[in-house]
Amino acid sequence: MIVKIENVSKIYDEVPIVTNVSLEIGKGERVVILGPSGCGKTTLLRMIAGFVVPDKGGIFIDDLIVTKDGKNYVEPEDRKIGMVFQDLALWPHMNVYENLAFGLKAKKILKNERNERIEKILEKVQMTEYKNTFPGSLSGGQQQRIALARALVMQPKILLMDEPLSSLDLDLNLLLRKEILRLQEDIGITLIYVTHDRDEAFSLATRIVVMKRGRIMKTGGDKTGTSEEISGHL
Repeated sequence: MIVKIENVSKIYDEVPIVTNVSLEIGKGERVVILGPSGCGKTTLLRMIAGFVVPDKGGIFIDDLIVTKDGKNYVEPEDRKIGMVFQDLALWPHMNVYENLAFGLKAKKILKNERNERIEKILEKVQMTEYKNTFPGSLSGGQQQRIALARALVMQPKILLMDEPLSSLDLDLNLLLRKEILRLQEDIGITLIYVTHDRDEAFSLATRIVVMKRGRIMKTGGDKTGTSEEISGHL
């Protein structure tokens, strides 16, 4: 297992957000965490990333404990995790190349390797010609591709995506689902994807995990059953 979550709980202001969640995710899986707003799915994703620390329970990555019982043992930047946020969080004052180079510079990756990585990933997301363009001049779909490229250029083992397509119209949403699948299969990365959209979950997942009121209601094999079974747990 590349990710193992053991009896994890998180409470904010005495309100349980995530309660006693356990989950194992294998290398190369596409696991979609599906549930309504406020069910705890984003908090769970942020605990895997290291931005939120669980009050109880532990999270392991490649059998290494990264957080347990209120303490981070491995900081977010050292977990080999990439994350694409709902709001994308692109730097508006940096062009595409600079957005992708920012994290590589922080990791002290030498310039030649930086350039090589950036060129390769821009080619994969079909955005090579936009490397000198600023995010504000890009369409919504193009910005999504750059946010994805920025995460992947760091060569993470795991990619976390938090409702990245929720603001897009249906045609663009469908197009980018195909792009995500293509890139995930091409690179072979483990994908953990959060959404409230059932159709989106079914189109992307090798396995769906249903959350409700901070708990996992259903998980299992391929797609975790029929659409009707999943609807019964939402």
